[in-house]
Amino acid sequence: MTVAANPVRYPSTRHRALSWSTPLTYALALAVAGVSITPIVYVIIGGFRTTPQIVADPAGLPDPWVWDNYVRVLAHSHFWRQTFNSAVIALGTTFLVVVLGMAAAFVLARYTFRGREALYTFFTLGLLFPAGAAILPLYLLLRNLSLINSYYAVILPQVAFSLPLTVVILRPFLSAIPGELEDAAAIDGAGRIGFLWRIALPLSRPALVTVGVLAFVASWNAFLLPLLVLGDVDLHTLPLGVQSFSNQYSTDTAGILAFTSLAMLPALLFFTLAEKQIVGGLQGAIKG
Repeated sequence: MTVAANPVRYPSTRHRALSWSTPLTYALALAVAGVSITPIVYVIIGGFRTTPQIVADPAGLPDPWVWDNYVRVLAHSHFWRQTFNSAVIALGTTFLVVVLGMAAAFVLARYTFRGREALYTFFTLGLLFPAGAAILPLYLLLRNLSLINSYYAVILPQVAFSLPLTVVILRPFLSAIPGELEDAAAIDGAGRIGFLWRIALPLSRPALVTVGVLAFVASWNAFLLPLLVLGDVDLHTLPLGVQSFSNQYSTDTAGILAFTSLAMLPALLFFTLAEKQIVGGLQGAIKG
């Protein structure tokens, strides 16, 4: 007896190929990417032009390409001092955000106690609080603590305002770790801290990279808070340096574009290199 085999029917891809939504999706994606990238490209390329070139043809390409603007900014002593100040503040903020955020999220995810959800809601409400609304009382508080004109005056408020988002991203990752792993770690003699160090931290690496990069970029680009609490010129960060350079050389448009390009370059590279980890971390937070 022969049995006729049922033909396997694969789903036709004709509908997908002719779907009008695919070109529209690509067009929208390219439009959004163009709106986001065009200003950055314009600033970077503008640094390779001279001011007369920019005045004559604002949308043109460098002809010839000029490197003097970038060389002049890199030879400026204030640029390197402001880069050092930005690096200290951004790295200090990132370290404290990751450490404190991980500790808070671990307790909210793996410990059971009365008021846990209320405490988590308190953290999430922090996302709704605009930092600009608290700038004046924050300044008075920092002045009473004698922290004005110090790195702490920028780092500590930035950590406080970054913790709500950090906890919201990290908690779903830590909650998704199976309890069997914690039980197995306990059988091997690991306590809560051992479980956190050996298992929870490695498994949460995408989320940790995400919150670290977000905290670093936000701190690197911060302007209002450093402007209010860093009156000492020697403590100025790069965003304040861009403002000072613009005021000092207001007619040197090409030089200002070169300074702006170099000021945003570290944050841009940092974000680009960690892009995949950021997407993974945000996806995990949404699934959680």
